[in-house]
Amino acid sequence: MAPVFITWLKGHLLPCPFKYFTGIDCPGCGFQRSVIALVQGDLKVSLLLYPATIPLLLAIAYTVADNFYKLDTPKKTIKKSAYITVGSVMLISYTIKMVHLYWL
Repeated sequence: MAPVFITWLKGHLLPCPFKYFTGIDCPGCGFQRSVIALVQGDLKVSLLLYPATIPLLLAIAYTVADNFYKLDTPKKTIKKSAYITVGSVMLISYTIKMVHLYWL
């Protein structure tokens, strides 16, 4: 059943409005394909498509768990650190992608 769903999903990816209007990849472009590669067990391809996928999914999972079990400190240092890490990975990978696509 899962391979059928993945095949269907590959043909029904959501289009990027930013890329549609500007012709330039947005900082999130590649995330859907990266998640599909991760679900298929292809970690290398997933990381190449969108390096922030795994940190982002871990941050989301932690945030959901924290909402139910109050895992974080009162100052929310773990969540803040996770968000900064994800944001940094997204910014660095997007910068590298743009340099390779448009300046090299």
